Amino acid sequence: MRKFVAVLKNKRKGELSEKLLSQHIEHLQKLNKNSKLFICGPIKDDDKAMQILICNTIDEAIDLVESDPFVKEGYYGDYEIYELIEANEDNNWLADLPQTLKNLKE
Repeated sequence: MRKFVAVLKNKRKGELSEKLLSQHIEHLQKLNKNSKLFICGPIKDDDKAMQILICNTIDEAIDLVESDPFVKEGYYGDYEIYELIEANEDNNWLADLPQTLKNLKE
């Protein structure tokens, strides 16, 4: 499984209803129950939020983001999705990754 970072942007501040919040929480709970949500939360600037989704494809990630009531109802006006290449001790923090090697100064 791959991880995708979704950044929800352009929040309509002051327009959150309790009903919409409840629907969004139910959506997150469903993602979590189905092992599709790695982590999520608002960005401290109070204009964006982030979700890291566990999916097979970017199309699946897009479907999950677009099914979020916060996106469907336009509370967040836009989003971006990026595939995350997770760096960790097991993969030597990506030091040997072709992408990393390509970016090294010669």
